[in-house]
Amino acid sequence: MDMSRGLRSALAKSHVRNAALLVAGLVVAAAVWLYLSRGVEVKVAIPVRGDAAAVVYATGNVEPVNWAKVAALQRKRIVEICRCEGQPVRKGDILVRLDDDEERAVLTELEARLARYRDDAERLRGLVERNVTARTALDEKLTQVREYEAKVVAQKDRIDILQLKAPMDGVVLRRDGEVGEIAGTGVSDVLMWVGQPTPLRVVAEVNEDDILRIKAGQKTLLRHEGHASSPLLATVASLTPKGDPQTKTFRVYLELPPDTPLRIGMSVEANIVVAEARNAWLIPTEALSGNVVQTVENDRIRLLEIETGIRGTRMTEIVGGLAPATRLVSPFKPQLRDGARVFASDAIGKGNAP
Repeated sequence: MDMSRGLRSALAKSHVRNAALLVAGLVVAAAVWLYLSRGVEVKVAIPVRGDAAAVVYATGNVEPVNWAKVAALQRKRIVEICRCEGQPVRKGDILVRLDDDEERAVLTELEARLARYRDDAERLRGLVERNVTARTALDEKLTQVREYEAKVVAQKDRIDILQLKAPMDGVVLRRDGEVGEIAGTGVSDVLMWVGQPTPLRVVAEVNEDDILRIKAGQKTLLRHEGHASSPLLATVASLTPKGDPQTKTFRVYLELPPDTPLRIGMSVEANIVVAEARNAWLIPTEALSGNVVQTVENDRIRLLEIETGIRGTRMTEIVGGLAPATRLVSPFKPQLRDGARVFASDAIGKGNAP
């Protein structure tokens, strides 16, 4: 009797377990069927009206259009340097004096020898006039005089080089170096930057792959961390004919307006506008794979090749092949083939009728 009751209990538990498994299986099957019937969830976008621009990215630094460096050409100690940073100077003003004691000692010796040779020449001239000595002796002495005259001039030039002068009219933009320091050691060759505070320009480096798209007159948008609220304007003035084969870049000069808030030495990011389209039909660039988009029609994917214009990092201009109200998968999903079933979770952007 007890064995019969236990067998019935075990059979009942088995039926309950099987029923539970059956229900779970049906739930999973229903979920799979529902998923397959709905398809893959995608986000869609539709074309919108807006402005498009193709830009070339570059980085650069702000500098005056007219400026020059004052550098030490010899390894010498600084004995005097003007406290004239930010002050106007005239061409030829002495800005830095380097130690010239050794050179002046040599000059004193040369001038003494020159004076002696001149005296000797005058004495020999009198003897020649009285026919006491030969003319050749006077000629030799005059040759020595001319030789030492040249040496004195050359030595004065060496001393003059140790007086670093303003190369142009302008303002001392920056001063580096202090009295007692050794100049001309490579890292401290340049002691002064002299230039005219205005006009200013940006010297930018553009990749050689993009340089053929750059032309004089193109509008440029500049970005600096201190002026992040809105881009600053500049204009392409010129570009260097020869690039740098090491960095594979070309130098481009960007003209700044007179009221620019940028200062000399600032570094900026530049977006040079090489093409523009106003009030164009635009779609997200991420919705494209080459020139192909994935449209959504009756919950099915349809691949469509379109004609594009300006392609930016965020939006791309549509020239033809796409109706304004077309729904597009964005971003493009390469795993979805033509005819795949999908359902849209939301719509990005609302296009206006053409």
